[in-house]
Amino acid sequence: MPANQSRSRARDRNNVLNRPEFMSLNQPLKTNTSAARRPMKHQQSQNQNPPQEQEQDARRESMKLPEEDCMQLNPSFKGIAINSLLAIDICMSKRFGVCAHTTSSWGSIRSIVNLLAFTGHGIPWIFGTLVCLTRSNTLAGQEVLINLMLALLLDLMTVAGLQKLVKRKGPWEMSPTFLDYLAMDVYSFPAAHASRAAMVSKFLLAHLVLAVPLRILLVLWAFLVGMSRILLGRHHLSDVGCGFALGFLHYSLVEKVWLPSSTCQALISIGTLDWIDFY
Repeated sequence: MPANQSRSRARDRNNVLNRPEFMSLNQPLKTNTSAARRPMKHQQSQNQNPPQEQEQDARRESMKLPEEDCMQLNPSFKGIAINSLLAIDICMSKRFGVCAHTTSSWGSIRSIVNLLAFTGHGIPWIFGTLVCLTRSNTLAGQEVLINLMLALLLDLMTVAGLQKLVKRKGPWEMSPTFLDYLAMDVYSFPAAHASRAAMVSKFLLAHLVLAVPLRILLVLWAFLVGMSRILLGRHHLSDVGCGFALGFLHYSLVEKVWLPSSTCQALISIGTLDWIDFY
């Protein structure tokens, strides 16, 4: 027995794990009661205060930015191209707005540019067409004027609907005038003056016999009316370009649904309450 005990003691001494610096490895782990109690208390506090955590989560969600305000790390080529074109359009439109204010670089001719833009307004054209219609005595003249009125109303309603749908603002912050509200020309896209000028010039060139100088002046007038809105800071370049295209589209639609002379006379009879001629 003494020999066995001495052998076991020798083994214990030679065992590396029996050294003082490794004694903690042989001891069982002691559970920390205080650390175990803390999670229990934390869980109890969580169970007791769920409304506070819900309020905090709601605040964090409200502070998150919407998707359109977040930067896309991998945008598509189409999105980059569209955003670049829009940025160029806005930059160039602001540079061309030299008559936006009286203190602008071309502010001295602002009144003249305003007068030029007024010639493309919808209210003068509708009122002038009605006056000419009441004074016209020929069937051909009345037919042309009735269809011109139809084209003007079509242009007015289409442009107003698109502006309400898109709701794009101009390059310069300007409040619309009373005539703009009356003609429903409040927003920027598409340019109503450009659309109306293109449609009227194309209509008059097709249905009136004009000399070559007058035809050139009519085309030049339509172009200057569209440019005047850019100079005044009311529209972007893309607004005017789309307005010109929309004006040509309105002219094509009116030509396809052209009202004949009989229909125009019936409309005139209804408008003037002259039912004898109608029957």
